[in-house]
Amino acid sequence: MIYSEIFVGQTAEVKHQITAKDIDKFAELTGDDNRLHVDASFAEKTAFKKQVAHGMLGASFISTVIGTKLPGDGALWFSQSLEFLLPVRIGDTITVIAEVLKKNDREESIELSTVIFNQNKQKVTTGNAKVKIIPFEETEEQTINESHNEPRTALIVGASGGIGLEVTKQLLKDGFHVIGHYNSNKSGLVDLRNTLDQPERLRIIQSDLTSNSGVDQILETVNRYTDSLDALVYTSSPSIPNIDFQLLDWSDFAVQIKLHVEIPFLLTQKLERHLANRQAGVVFITTQSIEQPFAKLTHYTTAKGALLGLAKSLATDLAGKKIRVNAVSPSIADTDLNADLPKKIKLLTAAKTPLKRLADPKDIAQAIVFLADSSKSGFITGETIRINGGQVMW
Repeated sequence: MIYSEIFVGQTAEVKHQITAKDIDKFAELTGDDNRLHVDASFAEKTAFKKQVAHGMLGASFISTVIGTKLPGDGALWFSQSLEFLLPVRIGDTITVIAEVLKKNDREESIELSTVIFNQNKQKVTTGNAKVKIIPFEETEEQTINESHNEPRTALIVGASGGIGLEVTKQLLKDGFHVIGHYNSNKSGLVDLRNTLDQPERLRIIQSDLTSNSGVDQILETVNRYTDSLDALVYTSSPSIPNIDFQLLDWSDFAVQIKLHVEIPFLLTQKLERHLANRQAGVVFITTQSIEQPFAKLTHYTTAKGALLGLAKSLATDLAGKKIRVNAVSPSIADTDLNADLPKKIKLLTAAKTPLKRLADPKDIAQAIVFLADSSKSGFITGETIRINGGQVMW
């Protein structure tokens, strides 16, 4: 972000859940192994009763919000006051909010209030920061080279799940740069990034799509790294509980509709300018249950049916802007999302499938990558590919 784009009152935030691993890593890095932080039995004998995270561990996320969001790349953080008001413990979710209080035009620096809240909306840390914005001038040579060698970029929403992670692997293998989103578990993405010769090809971002700021957090990161996308793949899903019809209430539908309809709609709408005029591929995941409904999944099947309608409508509305929208419709797959399905149902499903097995995440990912990549499917839009081993053939 350049200095002229910043305004007084502008805000940015990051969230993070403090874990025991965070505390151990911070103690190892800094050498601060105060037993109040690292020893649960010791902490139990103190007035705090439980381990307390290092104050600077929470404060370090002020650096994250300044360095990545406000003002972001090029920020030089040169002053910070801090007051620690309440302890932060393992399992607490902290929200760090920075707000621009003042601009200094002569030095091109800004003053920020920096406040950290816990999950109970209590202030745990407060202070003020001063940040100088370092200008960056892109040379003509850089501009020409980047336009000629621009990498293809894909945004994978739900990239840490069984299907999303496999799609991420295959797109990286095909030469894409990938922005991989996760909600609560990034370990698979981190492990994958550690295997890459160019780790910067996989950017990992976190947001809770059930929160009011979830979509905006993704957009902020996309805008930070690129102004164009060649693919948007949406694989996020809430848990899918089996619920008897008489026990369903509207909140069960609302959860499914938010994650399967509202969020894909908002992301596609807000990223339209990034996707336009590139034959970009937008791919949604529907379900075989639309054609052969499973019992006790009315809420899920209804939402997925709406998602299929959204995909076909967007395919029509966005074709003129050279954006393709397609869907992949898998049967029950062997993923963590279906881990709680009774074993009997999985066995019966495999037995009645002509190919005699459940879908594998790789099976589904290959179809998604085909539809996402315009070099493979540039004349396909409004289509649904079934991945069900032959269970539905018409």
